[in-house]
Amino acid sequence: MSDIQKAMALLITSFTKYASKEGDKDTLNKEELKELLQNEFGEMLCKANDKAAVDRIFKDLDTDKNNTVDFSEFVKLVCCLTQMCHEYFIGKR
Repeated sequence: MSDIQKAMALLITSFTKYASKEGDKDTLNKEELKELLQNEFGEMLCKANDKAAVDRIFKDLDTDKNNTVDFSEFVKLVCCLTQMCHEYFIGKR
């Protein structure tokens, strides 16, 4: 597998790991999202321990307003964070 294919597989595996903890195995509830943010993004999202911040992130991600975050909505978060990191490191050159 190529590096990008490995990264894609890792994203799917990570999402599934947290989504499968409670209820619907294809979506994250707020607690699952909070745990994923804390464990997988750590210091990158220092607000992951702030309930109000997690509530805002959840609300922003839940674009269809069904009170869950599906894989498509999760990928938008990853894409935004990846873009921000890229811009940060480009500026460091």
